[in-house]
Amino acid sequence: MKPEILMLQQEDLIKAGLLDMKKILEVTEHTFKMLGEGKVKQPSKIQLCIPDKENWESYGMSMPAYIGDDDPVIGFKWAAESVHNPGNGLPYGIDVVLLSNPYNMFPKAVLDGTITTAMRTSAAAGICAKYTAKKGSEVATLVGAGVIGRTMIMSIGETVPQLKKMYLYDLDAKKAADLIQEFDCKYNDIELAVAEDLEAAVKESDLVVTETTARKPFIKNEWLKKNMTCIQMEACSFEENLLQDNDLLVMDSYDQISMHRKSVAELKAAGKLTLDDVTQIQDLATGAKPGRTSEEQFIYCTTMGMGCVDIAIANMLYKSAKAMGLGKTFNLWDEPIWY
Repeated sequence: MKPEILMLQQEDLIKAGLLDMKKILEVTEHTFKMLGEGKVKQPSKIQLCIPDKENWESYGMSMPAYIGDDDPVIGFKWAAESVHNPGNGLPYGIDVVLLSNPYNMFPKAVLDGTITTAMRTSAAAGICAKYTAKKGSEVATLVGAGVIGRTMIMSIGETVPQLKKMYLYDLDAKKAADLIQEFDCKYNDIELAVAEDLEAAVKESDLVVTETTARKPFIKNEWLKKNMTCIQMEACSFEENLLQDNDLLVMDSYDQISMHRKSVAELKAAGKLTLDDVTQIQDLATGAKPGRTSEEQFIYCTTMGMGCVDIAIANMLYKSAKAMGLGKTFNLWDEPIWY
């Protein structure tokens, strides 16, 4: 056999529909639904930090998953980040996705995963917001104007369309202002504005979403409304007591987060936080558990990223790109010498 492997660059994926947030949201929610239905196999990710987990300057992360839907696929995402990249012409995160045929395990595609990560990260936040934001939510604050800040505007704008105003905050105010100008200061009919004062913006908001590289909490509890939704897309931003001081706690994967986040691991070890205390996004997608049931609830959501979503999106893009004749093919061999 001499099967071909399709190599897809970022530019190919964009032509294939990568920036279609509505489609990405649809695939993301369906993947969580399949996870809840037992159609997905996904071990927790493995992270290798350099020089160590507490003081990392760069890391690589292994994220395998199998999706056994009508079009089964097995894949692997190599997720990597480095603090040395910004300012040196490289994205902070650099990701690659490998897709294989689950029957013979031969790779069928290698794809850039960098923008896929940004799209699916924000899509997961959007799904959380869809099920947990108050119906009367009018103001949201997004914290972080990096790559994911851009896709977060798109995701929250699609899933919480009743919003009237969306603040964007970044330590670099010009970065936030430039990003808002890319959207002409509006997404759908939602006004976009720079938050010059984070505390004031959070206090005004019904929904706060963080997408930063912070390594310690910076949003204070006293800024938060008692019936708002907080969505944390990184390890730190809100104070750790919110893991218990909430009316509803949502995670993408309790097992994965309790393995990798020290605060959650400590609560689990002490018997103060169990799976029964958590609503996972798959529970929302299948209807196994409700999201917001009262306008008075304080809801806290936290995620770490799911490889199965990357694989599902990559597989969708692979099929689209192949139909469009995009990408370049290569082979692992002309003829295998041993088999």
